[in-house]
Amino acid sequence: MKKIVAAFFIVLFSCLAQAQSRALPDFTDLVEKQGPAVVNVSTTQVVRSNGRGAQPFPFDEDDPMYDFFRRFAPRQPGIPGFPGAPRDFESRSLGSGFIVSADGYILTNAHVIDSADEILVRLTDKREFKARVIGADKRTDVALIKIEANGLPTVRLGDPNALKVGEWVLAIGSPFGFDNSVTAGIVSAKGRSLPQENFVPFIQTDVAINPGNSGGPLFNLKGEVVGINSQIYSRSGGFMGISFAIPIDVAMEVQGQLKATGKVSRGRIGVVIQELTRELADSFGLSKAQGAVVNAVEKGGPAEKAGIEPGDVILKFDGKAVGNSSDLPRVVGATRPGSKVLVQVWRKGALKDFSLVVGEIPDEKAVAKNARGARSGEQAANRLGLVVSELSAEQRRELNVSSGLLVEDIRANAARADLRPGDIILALIARGVSTDIRSVEQFNKLLAQFDKSANITLLVRRGEMQTFVTIRAVPERKGE
Repeated sequence: MKKIVAAFFIVLFSCLAQAQSRALPDFTDLVEKQGPAVVNVSTTQVVRSNGRGAQPFPFDEDDPMYDFFRRFAPRQPGIPGFPGAPRDFESRSLGSGFIVSADGYILTNAHVIDSADEILVRLTDKREFKARVIGADKRTDVALIKIEANGLPTVRLGDPNALKVGEWVLAIGSPFGFDNSVTAGIVSAKGRSLPQENFVPFIQTDVAINPGNSGGPLFNLKGEVVGINSQIYSRSGGFMGISFAIPIDVAMEVQGQLKATGKVSRGRIGVVIQELTRELADSFGLSKAQGAVVNAVEKGGPAEKAGIEPGDVILKFDGKAVGNSSDLPRVVGATRPGSKVLVQVWRKGALKDFSLVVGEIPDEKAVAKNARGARSGEQAANRLGLVVSELSAEQRRELNVSSGLLVEDIRANAARADLRPGDIILALIARGVSTDIRSVEQFNKLLAQFDKSANITLLVRRGEMQTFVTIRAVPERKGE
């Protein structure tokens, strides 16, 4: 009897093991075939010291932890920030990428190669190449680089629109510098909108992504690249179960423009929009809460010229349905500037069609460069850690703003806030009062009214969108 029972359990466990092996995917063939097309991307940036040595700790000098580390950390003359250290030093960072053409074109993240003085690409066969930047687009975080080589292995591209939530996906990259590390998981959601990321419908996964994975490919089970691993949601700096990838069709559209012109042109129509809630839909007489509510129209912009007004609900743009407000910037941005399109709106209980000519979002680098003009020498940052300048009359006309300050550089505590060079500061909000910003002198006088613990909120123009950014003010340092 015991032998019969034992045999029964052996057969049962064998069946369970076979069922489990059938249920779980085998990634070995995928990794063997596609792994050679994934590369390690390392960058070097020469950091210029301000004369006192670069800061070796992840704290500002006003932070109590900075003084603690200065006092008790082991002193090493070769580390920037300590006496005797060189005034300039090299900052190194790691990322990933993948080869999209046999003649050496490689896709990665824009933030991986941002400000790099040298980019080194290492293949799985240990060959190393210096790479040059063909172009980078910060708005989608996509960059195209090139190495001088031929006959390289390439990835196969898939259709991210065919992905299903719950489907298995796999990432290959260099987390923490460990080349060709493989991690797997499932698609958690599709079409995710992230704060200040208006042009990318992110793929959300639970694939383990860590520093160094950025720019690496996300594969489906067919061995096709469906995304570029770009961001994680984390409170610790490491993986916490949520990661985001840029759909490969978005990335390839960007790389096509980068390859052709070195930059990306995006459409704009000059409206400020908000989400259509169920309550708003009811008040507008709409049966479904879908579309984008227009709450402001830029004077002289494409939308105003076409006849679109505040209170309109945009339901379709160029024949494409606008399900959520986040869909509109993506659809408009992907439309070639100068194109003539039809826009369907809901106005006062009726559908109306308008024809408009799509404008172009100003290039952030060009705006910043024009604002600097012929000025020379390094400018001092204000107490927020921002280097700002006033807009010229031509720039105000181009941006359709009456006033504002251009953010040229970000230093000190401002790096903690979601500000970027090229942003336009329109207003300062504190203690319940909003003040339009008209000059650098006025801005600095306003800042001087608040102590270091005050939370200061800025109304910022970025591309065709406006957003609120909060920064904690810091006191000015003597001698700077």
